[in-house]
Order: sequence, then C-alpha cells, then structure tokens
Amino acid sequence: MAISDVARSETNSCISAGKVNGTNVYGVNGDKIGHVEDVMLNKRTGNVAYAIMAFGGFLGIGERYHPLPWSVLKYDPDMGGYVVPLDRARLENAPSYSEQELGPDDRRWREPVSTYWNVPPYWM
Repeated sequence: MAISDVARSETNSCISAGKVNGTNVYGVNGDKIGHVEDVMLNKRTGNVAYAIMAFGGFLGIGERYHPLPWSVLKYDPDMGGYVVPLDRARLENAPSYSEQELGPDDRRWREPVSTYWNVPPYWM
C-alpha cells in the first residue's frame, strides 16, 4: 500500500467512510452486536450525522438497520471496533427499520432515533 493510499483511508485523527463500513459494533459487555453498514453525512455541515448499524437476521435475511447517532459510537482500538452504551436488550428496543423503510426521507424516523438515544438532533 502506498503512502497516498494510507492517507486516503486513515490518518491519526480521521478514517474514510469506506473503512468504517463493516466495522464491528460491540456492547459495553464486549459482545459483538452488529456492524456498521454505512455512515451518513449531513450534506449541509459535512458532519457525520449517524451510522447505520446492521443487526439480526441470517445472511442478510431479516436484518434490521439501526440508525445510531454518531456521538454514541466510541472507537476502541483494542477491540478494533466501536463500542456503544447498550446491550442487546436495549438495542432490540431501539428504533429499527428495514432497508425499504430507510428511504430518502428520514424525517419520519430521525426524531424517534434522536429521542431514544437522548442526543441533540443532527439537523439542528
């Protein structure tokens, strides 16, 4: 890998979205609870709005997607993934959506997600 390739995928303080996709997500107890399916950027501010975490299902069938406010994910270099302040039960009760429900209009689900995680809305 050339220096320019490394700089495009990761620096000391930044990481490319492509490298984040697929990264495991762990609960506070260390159990793997899913993986980052994608990262969504706010078009106006350029900030990361939320991560879409894939959870459940088998081989992609029945999988649910959980929009997680970016602020709840904390990278743990020892685990090589993100740790979130939840366990499987809290995640199962969190707002989740099918692939079809995560359409281009996020207004119908962004407030329940922000409220559930008790974080300021990314759009404000």
